[in-house]
Amino acid sequence: MSIKKYRQGALKMSITIAFRNIFRNLRRTMFCGAAVGIAVFFIVFYSSLIAGMLKSMHEVVQVFELGHVRVVSAQYEAESEYSPVQYPVAEGKSLAALMQRIKQIPGVQAVFPRIAAYATMQESTVKHAMLWGMNMHDETAAHNFNLIDKTDGLVAGRYPAQDSNECAIGVRFAEKTGLKIGDRIPLKTVSAQFSDKLWAPTITGIFRFDYAKADNETIITDFSRLQRLLVLDDSTQQLMVYADSPQKSTQIAAALEQLVGPDDLVTPWQEQYWIVLMNMYQPIYYLLYLIFLVVACLLIVNTITMIIHERIKEIGMMGSLGMTQGEIVRVFFFESVFLAMAGASAGVILGGLLTGIGQFFPLRWTALSGEFTELSVANAIFLDFSFVILFRSWFLGVLVTSLFTLLPSLKSAFVEPVEALRR
Repeated sequence: MSIKKYRQGALKMSITIAFRNIFRNLRRTMFCGAAVGIAVFFIVFYSSLIAGMLKSMHEVVQVFELGHVRVVSAQYEAESEYSPVQYPVAEGKSLAALMQRIKQIPGVQAVFPRIAAYATMQESTVKHAMLWGMNMHDETAAHNFNLIDKTDGLVAGRYPAQDSNECAIGVRFAEKTGLKIGDRIPLKTVSAQFSDKLWAPTITGIFRFDYAKADNETIITDFSRLQRLLVLDDSTQQLMVYADSPQKSTQIAAALEQLVGPDDLVTPWQEQYWIVLMNMYQPIYYLLYLIFLVVACLLIVNTITMIIHERIKEIGMMGSLGMTQGEIVRVFFFESVFLAMAGASAGVILGGLLTGIGQFFPLRWTALSGEFTELSVANAIFLDFSFVILFRSWFLGVLVTSLFTLLPSLKSAFVEPVEALRR
């Protein structure tokens, strides 16, 4: 027999002995496996929760705030907290012609003009609101506004007709003001010429987007009517560009910068503040996962160390029968690996079942934490079930546990066979 074949047989023997050893004390095996399983279960759950929250944030930003790419005047961006309307996109250019040229960019699916302006309520306990001028017929055909129910968001009535003195309000806004369908809303806003504009649109619909900022403070009107009211002529405050794939937003943004010129700012959705911030926190998430695993690993490290002490005579017998130090180390190392694999598999199965079922039921976290109108996330989120998350959690659990148990396994190599047999 060649040395190579002998060593292959020795490796197989080490694996066989290690596998049999995990059944020698089932209670201890189950205890160690449960420690790793619980840690991996929490990694799966929290990974799915954070992934679901990020997905919700992406949808909110893409639908309500930036589209896949947003185009605004650079001056507007500098004063965006005031939502000024006196800085139109591509000033001096035809809006219809510009939108047509944008649609010709490869990957662009749709372009929508929008206006957002502050309004003061004249006869209401709620004094301030946000006017959104949108082509709701076109936009609801392109994407859902209620991100939880996957609908256009209407709970009563209809959206305002084109070029009409009509509006729709959020359900929370209606509750706070006591307004209902058929009522008029006397309000005042400021035009692009800095003149006060008094307006009293009739409420034709009530919507629930399950997005706190919209539901609490938004009045949706027809784009062309608000455009004329604010004296924007043939221009708009914002352009929302939608791609056939969100991943194409960066290349579309580069093409738009060449098209609109230096006076306008082109922003892909990935550069939104909250999305950038959450991506920066990714290393912290992994650090928390590692803490879960380290706590579980400490239990297995102690267990492997205890097993080595219990099997001192057994280790001496292995050595006296011709097993090398490396082969003895492999026996204890593979035993810990099998424990880690069993525990991680149990954790992944339980976590997969929970997230697989949970992806169909929204977690209405605002019921516990309140509504944050500044946070770009829906009022409820879904757990994100993903085989990538499951495999990554399993692999991380096995890898970290195996590395942690390598050191106590090495202790078995320093046991002298003669000394061990005397004990």
